[in-house]
Amino acid sequence: LDIALTASATADIAGAIATLPGTVRNGESGQILVRGGAAYETRTFIDGLYVQNPYNSSVPNVPARNRFSPFLFKGVQFSTGGYSAEYGQALSSALILNSDDLPAQTTTGLSLMSVGGGLAHTQRWERSSLAVSANYSDLSPYFWIVPQTIDWITAPQSGGGELVFRHQTSETGMVKAYAAVNRSDMEMQYPDPFEPQKTVPLRLLADNVYLNASYRDIWNEQWAVFAGAAYTHNRDRIATDFSNDAVQQSAQFRFTATRAWGENAKIKFGAEYLRGRFDELYRDGTGQSFGTLLDEHYSAGFVEADALVSPKIALRAGLRAEHSALLGRANVAPRLSAAYLLGKNEQIALAAGQFYQTPEYALMRFGTDLRFERATHVMVNYQRIRGGHTFRVEAYHKTYGDLVKTSADFSPANNGGSGYARGVDVFFRDRTAIRNGDYWVAYSFLDTRRDYRDFPGEAVPTFAAVHNASVVYKQWFPKLNMAFGATYAFQSPRPYHDPNRPGFNAGRTPAYHDLSINASYLTNIGGHFTILYVSATNLPGFRQVYGYQFGAEPDADGLFPARAIVPPAKRFLFVGLFINFGKKYRANEVTTDDL
Repeated sequence: LDIALTASATADIAGAIATLPGTVRNGESGQILVRGGAAYETRTFIDGLYVQNPYNSSVPNVPARNRFSPFLFKGVQFSTGGYSAEYGQALSSALILNSDDLPAQTTTGLSLMSVGGGLAHTQRWERSSLAVSANYSDLSPYFWIVPQTIDWITAPQSGGGELVFRHQTSETGMVKAYAAVNRSDMEMQYPDPFEPQKTVPLRLLADNVYLNASYRDIWNEQWAVFAGAAYTHNRDRIATDFSNDAVQQSAQFRFTATRAWGENAKIKFGAEYLRGRFDELYRDGTGQSFGTLLDEHYSAGFVEADALVSPKIALRAGLRAEHSALLGRANVAPRLSAAYLLGKNEQIALAAGQFYQTPEYALMRFGTDLRFERATHVMVNYQRIRGGHTFRVEAYHKTYGDLVKTSADFSPANNGGSGYARGVDVFFRDRTAIRNGDYWVAYSFLDTRRDYRDFPGEAVPTFAAVHNASVVYKQWFPKLNMAFGATYAFQSPRPYHDPNRPGFNAGRTPAYHDLSINASYLTNIGGHFTILYVSATNLPGFRQVYGYQFGAEPDADGLFPARAIVPPAKRFLFVGLFINFGKKYRANEVTTDDL
């Protein structure tokens, strides 16, 4: 609900996470960027299992949404660094989503939205439940009403379905299974990469299948055990003056066990195996084809111990070992964190650790003679949670090594890159000062430079901004049966490379501003719980520029022509009517905790 009622997020998990400290807004991709890290450095996990494609497929400079509904989950843990040895393959951050358990009752839901619709039914038995849903979206009517900067030939269309099964095996045991399928299609006049003032037709047809199953229980009142498996099949077919057909698959198996040792310590260990495959066929404008086929067998194991050393000191020490058959290499990553209790609900903590990640498949088209990319995290924070207030401040320093470097002549990549990121994050949330209100303030300062990919040397990457700030406000009006939300976001200028001026990434975009609002009206239609939801992003219509695309050759004046990278529209407007059959809205049962 926090995610759904955060204005500017439009019920998108990544959009809501972008209001938290440590993140940088990335309007051209819609993905999560954390503390100077690129989007691929943040990994998503559902019930501990790696999600290969957490975002809907898209093309560069057209933002994508997270493909999962926030209402699938009972908890969201967002780590901006120094996370547990239980998780790996993420240089910067881990987004850990814990799925919901048994629903309260049998319900049927109908969604009527300005961009499409959906139908869902959940059947609840004594110890089991089964939920089936289908959805379809077509942005053509919306684009007809709200003009777009993109010349669409076929507006984005998407259809899919989900199945969720839950079974309680014992007082503490639960079996969960989740399956989702989706197909999307879009076609547009896309800026030519060499002559951005011209466009070429480009079509993207994408298919995605995601399966997830898990078992969790407590054995002999001593062991907390977990076993899970996940499978993903994602196919993206791009057709323009060239064609590219890429299929990426992964199958993962994971096991963990936890045991308490006395009252003040516990140990957790586990192992995982992932089989990955990347199969790509590229055809250029002359009909020549080039193929890439990469097979990965990744295995990892970890052990981690937690101990309350004294009534005021807690320690966690972990060790993770990984092996990649594709790289033919292994690593060992130590992790350590400690907390000191200053008083009631007040502490200082520190964390440090080593983190590794296999290079992206696309970087290994011409050779796999690479090492793991690596990052070292060191951070210290102070946190106080008292009387409905939360205050947290954290300073961090992250160093990168073995980042992948590429060149324009298609020669094999190498691990000659490096970099650093350091800064301070501040977060304050208050649920008591305003009656029936809730607000938070987030601020981040970031200093980062890196030498990777095709950078000629160390520079600030295009996705980094020195200052990021968000103010999120939510208000419940019980007499009106209405919830209201507003978000203001600021981001200082981001760098971009301008070949018309000296230096690399020496250009700066305008500062980013966004003021978004939403409102929800709760009522009953025909005795069924109904929510009318409206939202608008960037309500004042601030001009937002994410960078510039330059041509490959200078014009008659000796200057490289440029095109600004801007949102598809200044604002995104959304209206939705959600009817929950079998459930009735009772105003006196709703509190601010529900909203």
